[in-house]
Parts: sequence; C-alpha cells; structure tokens
Amino acid sequence: MDSRSWILAQWPAPAHIHAGTTTRLGGVSHPPFDSLNLALHVDDAPQHVAINRQYLSDYLGLPNEPHWLTQVHGCDVSTDNAITDEADACMTQTTGRVCVVMTADCLPVLITDRQGTCVAAVHAGWRGLEQQAILQTIEKMPVKQQDLLVWLGPAIGPEAFEVGEEVRDQFLKQDQHFAKAFVAGKQQGKWLLDIYAIARHQLAGMNIGDVYGGDLCSYQDDQRFYSFRRNKITGRMASLIWMT
Repeated sequence: MDSRSWILAQWPAPAHIHAGTTTRLGGVSHPPFDSLNLALHVDDAPQHVAINRQYLSDYLGLPNEPHWLTQVHGCDVSTDNAITDEADACMTQTTGRVCVVMTADCLPVLITDRQGTCVAAVHAGWRGLEQQAILQTIEKMPVKQQDLLVWLGPAIGPEAFEVGEEVRDQFLKQDQHFAKAFVAGKQQGKWLLDIYAIARHQLAGMNIGDVYGGDLCSYQDDQRFYSFRRNKITGRMASLIWMT
C-alpha cells in the first residue's frame, strides 16, 4: 500500500481527527478484485482481504482494528452504548475507536464536530438516503448540528447513476425539492440521480452548511475506484474516521 491508496478528507477538521477513503490501488487481491479489496463478502480470497486490511492498518497507523460492519442498506447506527455488527453507520466519542464503512458506488459520509469530540461514518446509497441514514446518525451525535463538518467520499456520480421512476417517487413523497436531484434519462421512466445533491439537501435541512467533497465518481474512474454498477463482481473501498 502506498500514497495512491489513500485519499485524505479535505476539510477543516481538528488535527487529531483522521479521515479519508481508500482507492482500489496497492493491495494483493487478484482480478476482478484488484487490488486493495477490503471486503470479505464479495468472494475474494479471505487471505488476500486479511493482508489488505493489515496493509491498511500499518499504512495509516491505526490505533485499533476498524469496526467492520455488516451493511444492509438500512439506517441503524452502531454507537459506544449500543455496539452492533449489523448496521450502516458507526458513531463514537471514544479516542482510538475506528469507524469505517465500505462502498463501491454508494455514498460514504464522514462526520465530526469542530472541536473533534465525536466522529461518525455512514454508508448511504439511495436506500440509505431515502431512510435518512445520515440524519439517524447525526441525531446520535451529542453536539450541536450546526457545529458539524461533513465530508462526502467517492460515489457514483450524477451522469452515471440511472434509476427507475419508483425511486424518484419515493424521494418526492418526502420532499418535492428532491426533484432537482433528478434529470430525465435517455429511456422513458428512467432518471439520472445525483446522490450528492440528495445528501447536501438533507444536510442543509439540518442546518449543516460545512459540507466538503462530493466530486469523485466511482463509476467513471475505473483506475482508482471499484464500482458495482460498472462491474458487478468487484471489491470495496473503505472510508474511515477516528480520533487520536
């Protein structure tokens, strides 16, 4: 693993907050998982995943093993008081506890407050966004929402993410303003969805304006990122955040 393997979150977080996302580069997994696949559930060789995870830990100098979640496209949150393995978000106030989510098109969201007293990581595909996974996580953070900083990691971009009419309808039932996140696709009944726009609108509704990132497309950048929509059988990147 080398510098190509890690994208540092670009945001004004305190120095003791460490956050960013991996790329697909710098590991030992064979095609189609080449090469820094960090997921055990995609049928990659377990020994390769174990080596990749150790590379990650060593390269970043992680204080502890990350809390690897079983993600189910829901909105449950693992917290210090209710630690669970099956969830789509992790929040902690504990120094040294590493929150992590894995993605290959879904949106990874990393969150901290200006003082750096707590951190969280959220896995938010369209289903998670529709279930307000980001809001569910933020409500468990014991700080003022306007004090939060948010970084949006690499996800499928608005020019590549085509969904059906039913997905658009579900969002519009919640908020008509979500219509701005949809552009008509080439086929009738298909829409191009901007999940970054959905996330930003949800965050604005929580009075959170300090939102960074949201400019990396996992689908279009096949050299750096895994994409389930592009390849189907593929690996997973990891987005991590922790306090020291």
